[in-house]
Amino acid sequence: MDQALIPFQSDHYLARKKIFAMLGQQFHIYGPDGSLKFYVKQKAFKLKEAITVFEDEGQTKPVLKIQARSIMDFSGTYDVTDMAGNTLGALKREGLKSMLRDEWTIFDAAGSEIGKIQEDSQLFALLRRFLANLIPQRFDVTINGQLVAEFNQHFNPFVAKFDIDFSKDPQGLLDRRLGIAAVVLLLAIEGRQK
Repeated sequence: MDQALIPFQSDHYLARKKIFAMLGQQFHIYGPDGSLKFYVKQKAFKLKEAITVFEDEGQTKPVLKIQARSIMDFSGTYDVTDMAGNTLGALKREGLKSMLRDEWTIFDAAGSEIGKIQEDSQLFALLRRFLANLIPQRFDVTINGQLVAEFNQHFNPFVAKFDIDFSKDPQGLLDRRLGIAAVVLLLAIEGRQK
């Protein structure tokens, strides 16, 4: 097995982001054994998002790049590549739809639409907009209409946490690298939009 793919082999992860970060955001993604699998430190006030996902806090082992195609991210598209520069796919935030219910479109490496990431329900999504996210979010990830993953938020006013569950995808329809990139974008983008 390719060594670069080893951190992406788990079915379950826990993603954490501190809410109050003064000089940018930091995301930690842990494996089921509690060990750090991925780390992101995002600079504050960047107009065109460029995010590198590392295996370590020392930022010595990069594994993914997430690059915005344009400066405006209201309906931004983000290309995801591995460290050799190979395109893994893209994730597009559906800006107008996301005003009422967060939604993203997943594209494969050839640019074809293959799936969606959607906030769990229209009713809960609307309540969250008015109750300042007191109701934890859940995102369903589908590929070709089939549920392949869930991202479940825990309510905590100081730390955003998501349980990441890829176990619904035994056929491997979703490239886990795209799945991890999606969680990073949800932590980075969706928290800023409300």
